[in-house]
Amino acid sequence: MNNLTFTLKQALPFTLNCAVLTPDCLAEKSLAEIKALPLNYANQQVRADAIFDISGSDTQHLIFKNSSEKLHYLGANMGTGSMRIEGNAGAYLAYNMKAGRIDCHGNTDAYAACSMRGGLLQIHGNTGDFLGAGTEGSRKGMLGGTVIVKGNAGDCAGDQMRRGLILIEGNVGDYCASRMIAGTIGVLGELGAYTAFNMRRGTLLLKQAPKLHATMQNCGTHTLPFLSLLFKSFANYDTAFKHIHNNRVQRFVGDAATNGNGEILVLNP
Repeated sequence: MNNLTFTLKQALPFTLNCAVLTPDCLAEKSLAEIKALPLNYANQQVRADAIFDISGSDTQHLIFKNSSEKLHYLGANMGTGSMRIEGNAGAYLAYNMKAGRIDCHGNTDAYAACSMRGGLLQIHGNTGDFLGAGTEGSRKGMLGGTVIVKGNAGDCAGDQMRRGLILIEGNVGDYCASRMIAGTIGVLGELGAYTAFNMRRGTLLLKQAPKLHATMQNCGTHTLPFLSLLFKSFANYDTAFKHIHNNRVQRFVGDAATNGNGEILVLNP
């Protein structure tokens, strides 16, 4: 069977909600039924084939071609299969994702992987603010799964994160790991201000030392054997993190202002 392919016909002036275009929702549907699916576009509903040229039959493996930042909620609530996005993606990519794999070969808007619970999301470009965070008004950020970002991330990456793994190969904006509860975030590039603000638990693994606020406590330099196991797990992914083997780190804990026990581990060169 050929992968089910959605090719965007033309640039969209308004946003399109793509939450129903997942392997879960499309399973056992015929091509005619998929073409007739109603999609929320701006303040109206339109047929899927009015927006996309649709071909293929394998509903477990989806491809989006000519994708743009107007396509919101790609991979939302996804629990099986795979999705390949050839182009940019809009906000809420992999929202509440439970399983499967999404590869985005472009940039993404804000709230990628928000409330994610499982699966693998790989972003080959940059991503916006609130990566792996909770939705507006939610107190629960990412709850599981793995996110790999080849480029940069915006502000508040991992805000209120509770479980899971985020690996960012580029730079990150302000408030990285803010209000973090648990999980692991790795960053190879530079970080903005207020790193680990109100962090309670979890691990922030860094290649470069950030500018930390006064309530993060310096615990000195340590050799941590458990890092060898962590680095070994990175070998399963296509990321520069799998080439790290040094388990000698400068360790900081906090945020003491919230009685936090989170840790920042800065790899020694």
